Amino acid sequence: MAAESVLHLLRLHYTDSEEDAAPFVTAHVEYLRRYHADGTFLVSGQTLPTSDGGVIVAHGVDRDAVEALSAQDPFVVAGVARYSITTVTAGRVHPALAGLLG
Repeated sequence: MAAESVLHLLRLHYTDSEEDAAPFVTAHVEYLRRYHADGTFLVSGQTLPTSDGGVIVAHGVDRDAVEALSAQDPFVVAGVARYSITTVTAGRVHPALAGLLG
């Protein structure tokens, strides 16, 4: 399956408290900027309530690559968060996103 035809929903879960993650926020934001800039991350943001963690929508890479990317997140490296990843085949796509998703 082509990497362009799938989306990955990365769900960030704090392993302890949001406060434990605070010292790593700057590095985490830089991590997000890097993968938004190269087009891998389409959307990212905190969940509400923020203590639950966050979400990233990624595309253009296969499952192995997105797992490797998630392991590089400074939150994960520091042991203050983990990801669960759901991979979705984009069967129907809004016309506004069709060009972006291939």
